[in-house]
Parts: sequence; C-alpha cells; structure tokens
Amino acid sequence: MPKTKFKPVLHLFFFFIWVSIPCFSRPVITYPPQTSLLFSSDAVSILSFKSKADLDNKLLYALNERFDYCQWRGVKCAQGRVVRYILQNAALRGVFPANSLSKLDQLRVLSLRNNSLSGPIPDLSSLYNLKSLFLGRNNFSGTFPQSILLIHRITSLDLSYNELTGPIPANLTALERLNVLRLEWNRFDGPVPALNQSFLLIFNVSGNNLTGKIPVTPTLSKFNTTAFSLNPDLCGEIINKACASRAPFFGSPSASGPLGQSAEAQSGGGGGVMVLSPPSSPKKSHRRTGVVLGFTIGIALILFSVLLALAVVKKQRVDSKGTKPTTIASPEVTNSNAGNSRTHIGEPPERKTMMPEIQRLKKSGNLVFVGGEVEGYSLEQLMRASAELLGRGTMATTYKAVVDRQLILTVKRLDAGRTAVTGGEAFEQHMEAVGGLVHPNLVPLRAYFQAKGERLVIYDYQPNGSVFNLVHGSRSTRAKPLHWTSCLKIAEDVAQGLAYIHQASRLVHGNLKSTNVLLGTDFEACLTDYCLAVLADSSSTEDPDSIDYKAPEIRKSNRKLTPKSDVYAFGVFLLELLTGKHPSQHPVLVPHDLLEWVRMIREDDVGEYRRLGMLTEVASVCSLTSPEQRPAMWQALKMIQEIKERAMMEDRASLGHS
Repeated sequence: MPKTKFKPVLHLFFFFIWVSIPCFSRPVITYPPQTSLLFSSDAVSILSFKSKADLDNKLLYALNERFDYCQWRGVKCAQGRVVRYILQNAALRGVFPANSLSKLDQLRVLSLRNNSLSGPIPDLSSLYNLKSLFLGRNNFSGTFPQSILLIHRITSLDLSYNELTGPIPANLTALERLNVLRLEWNRFDGPVPALNQSFLLIFNVSGNNLTGKIPVTPTLSKFNTTAFSLNPDLCGEIINKACASRAPFFGSPSASGPLGQSAEAQSGGGGGVMVLSPPSSPKKSHRRTGVVLGFTIGIALILFSVLLALAVVKKQRVDSKGTKPTTIASPEVTNSNAGNSRTHIGEPPERKTMMPEIQRLKKSGNLVFVGGEVEGYSLEQLMRASAELLGRGTMATTYKAVVDRQLILTVKRLDAGRTAVTGGEAFEQHMEAVGGLVHPNLVPLRAYFQAKGERLVIYDYQPNGSVFNLVHGSRSTRAKPLHWTSCLKIAEDVAQGLAYIHQASRLVHGNLKSTNVLLGTDFEACLTDYCLAVLADSSSTEDPDSIDYKAPEIRKSNRKLTPKSDVYAFGVFLLELLTGKHPSQHPVLVPHDLLEWVRMIREDDVGEYRRLGMLTEVASVCSLTSPEQRPAMWQALKMIQEIKERAMMEDRASLGHS
C-alpha cells in the first residue's frame, strides 16, 4: 500500500523537474540582449553607428561600466549625455546607419569629416539641439538631406566633397542661424537659392553643376567669385558674367502681333480668317507686302547676329577651358550625361591633386586660406579693416580686426626676426599642416600670409577673453581661485585640445599658458597659438610669461619640443587654475606638500578637499621633472574624465538620499 502511493508522487516530482528546466534556462538564453537595457541609450546609439560605419574596427569601444562610453574616442558628455561626437580623420569605412546617432537628442556637435563613409545621409531631424554638422570629405550619395532643414538651431553645415546630387533646396533660407554653409565639390544641379541669412560668413558652392542666374541678395553679394567657381552654367552680376538673354522672337507672343493680328491668329487658331479677309486696294497690298518683306529681313538679320554671337562666346569658352587645371566638359556633354559621375568635373582623385595647383596660384602676396576654407575676404579688405591692439609678445603682436564692419578676426603679426630661421616654403608647409587641425577646443586657423619678411596668421575671434583674465582678473582686484567645477571643465577642454593635436598629427602646441587659452561663445576653453613655437629661433630672447610653463628638459637645453613638454605645461596650467597663482609664484614641493598648499589657498572649499586632491594629483604627475614619468596627454585626459564621472555619480547619489 505505501508503494502504490509513493510511485505517483515520485512521477509527479520528476514531471515537475522536467517541466521546470526550460523555465530556469530561458533567462540564460535571453540575458545578453537584456544587458543593453542597463546602459544608456546614448551608448547603444553609438554602438549601433559603429556596427555599420566602422567595418575595419578602428574604434576600440568597450562597455564595462555604465558611463564608460563618455570616455570613448570622439565622445564628450555633459551630465552623462553625449553632447559632442567628433570622429574626423578616423579612417571609418561603411555607411551612416539610420536610427543610430539620430537618437542622441542632446548632441550639439557631430563631425564625421574626412572618412570613407558612403550611402545616403540618414534622417537627422530628431537632433533638434544640433548646432554644428560636419560630414565633408566622405562619399555620401543621394540628394540633399531634407531632414537637415528641420534642425533650426544649426549654425554650421559642411557637406562638401561628397557625391550628393539634385537641387539645393530653396527653403534652405529657413535655417536663419547659419553662419557656415559648405556644399562645394558635389554634383548639385539647378539654381543657387536666394540665401538671405545675415549671419552667413562662410559659403561655398564651387565645383557643382549649378545653373542659371545667381540671385543678388545682400548675403550672396558678400562673397566673391571663388565661392561660385567651376559651375560653367552659372551667370549673373555677382560673378561678373552676363546671362545669355533669349531673343524676343523666342518668347511668348504678345497680345498684339506686328501686323495687328490677335494672339489666336499668331498661334494658328484664327489664321484662316485673316487669309480670307476681303481684298484691299493694290496700293495697300503693295504697302503690306513691303512691310512683311522688311519685317522678315529684319528678323533674319537679328537671327544671324544672335547665332554669330553665340558661336563667338562658345569658341571663347572652349579656348578658356583648355587653360584650366580642372577638366570641365561642354554643356552639351553635361546635359547628355546627367546620370554619370561628375561629367563636368574630374573624378575625386584628380580633384585632390589639382587643389594644391589652384592654391599655388594664390600664393603671390595674397592670403592663403587653409583647411579647405572659403576665400571670404581679400588681403586688401584685411588691410583696410579697423584694428585694435590686443597684446604684444616676443613672437607676435596680436590685433582684433573688423572686416567690412561685420566679420571679426584675430590677426597675429609674427616677429620677422624670431621666425626668420624658418624658410618660406617650410613656413607654408607647416601652416598647411596646422590648418588641417580642426577641433572644438582649438581656435580655428583660417588663413596665413607671407611676403617680403611679413607674416600674418589669421584666426577666428573669441569674444570672451582668456583664462588668464578669468583667473587673475584685473591688476586692481584680488585674485580668487575658480570654483573647482570650473577648473574641471576648463582642464578637460584644454586636455581634449592637446590630446587631439598629439593624436591627429606629429605636432605639439609648444606654448601652452593661460593667455593662450581663450573662451569661446559658449565659454568653452579653446587653445590658440598652437604649433607656432617651432617656427621661432629658440636661442633668441625668452618670453618671461612662458618660461615657468617650460619643461625642465627644454629649459636647460635647446632640445626639441615634445608631447611630454606639453604635458608638463598642462600640469603647471592646472595648478594655476586650482590656486589662482601665476606659475612664477608656484613653490617647488613634493606631491604631499603640494596638496597641502592647494588646500591652504582654497581654505573655503572644505567640503571639496577630496575632489581637489584628485585634481592636484593629476597636476602633480603631469609636472614631474622626468619626462618618462609623465603620462601621455590622452592618459591625463582620461584621469580628468574619471574624476568628473565619479563626482557626477556622487552628486546623483546624494540627491537620491536627500
């Protein structure tokens, strides 16, 4: 009897185990996809972009902790959200996938410039906070992305050097804040839109298939012919090229014909009525015959004159094409091969080799615009500009120049004696290399000039002064250290700029100091005077404001500047931020005593001692005497970003408990 009861119970037990196995194993199977839910949607968006745009795995992204993505290459975060994604010159190959970066709704700057991305540009209309979009020098195809017209905050748009086709949208005028628009070297066709944005300072549509008369608007009239060049079928007052007017007899018929016929009679609708009209007297008939004959001869003469003029113009156009460095086909070829790749412009490899030739024509005492910059003003305009002295240094004198009462530039006049050691050709090559550096934390270099010992370097003007003024104030006020969060932000911006210079080129800043860190329109810290120190004679008089930032190995000998000497200067600069003391007032202390000195100066920041200690440690390790013991700049940047992330997590945790 007990046995008969035990068997059903035992069977029921094994049945329960057998049914339960799939239930317990199911979470193991589906767990990996669910892990993505633990991480920020911004990280998932970036990984989604990488999966299609980085086929050669150049981006070594790893996600081990929740906020690791803020330390990935090209990523800059604010409060845990991605606000900048900059991957120019990153050797990316693939496509720009839809529903990837378009989900970064806090993104302000997106730069994928100078890669090998192809295919259409996806819908980006959800990036409503985007201010700068740089997609130039890729292989994007398709038409102008209409979604960009919905990003009303955008100020800078660069789609140059791609394979985009179709018309440039007329409603591009809706982007009222645009100050940079670069569409050159695509295959856009149709007319130039009547742009009327008063803030537009940089504009280029050269090297396309644009046609028709260029609208004469106050905005477009600011730009010279270079901005419209290599569009054979453009004409108008702005480029000093007359538009071929069609003869009257090709136009629509007027209400009354030359012999008093109605419109219907001229078009043939009522021609029979006119022929069958009552016969007139012979005198009138002869008079009418004479009028008709004279009118016919007049039309024939006009037609012959027009055809002759067209033949002469065509011959001149063919002759002029033979002297141009780029290959431009005739209008007939362009129209018959509308679907071919660049029928009137050479293929991209030819185009890139020809650009230096075009630039060389400008190097005879003219401004040379670098980094593909549009020639927005001439040397004569610059010389006529109102100038304000900003400062004098041992290497250059700096002016604020206002061109045509609207464009504000910073012009540095280099000291001829100090830079004489660098020859003219070497100077040109170096400035072209420096002009290729483009980063949000570098003041943009726009152009340079040299002739007869005179050398000028032109930058964008930064309106909010330097970090030196921010930290030290005027001479009459007592310097007070900045809040530690301001120190952290400025330090991160400067580290971003330096790390980019070291990683994107073989150049070094060479002259980092608080007067060479300027504050941009959004109070972001931007480096200026970068990579110019190598042009100067190191044996000449030393700049007293720079000597305390110089690494010991540079100060004691004429050794070349290195990335590690930039790291040393960064450590000194960080201590200047933390203490409000000029480097000439910094004591020589061991790391522990250095921390105590910083705490003594910032005695009011008792609650921030630990965070100040971490920043002081970064400054200390960067300014070690031995260059081998200093971190690389990207490592120093990572330290600062880790401090920032830790502080953010602590602040969030404290808010959660309050």
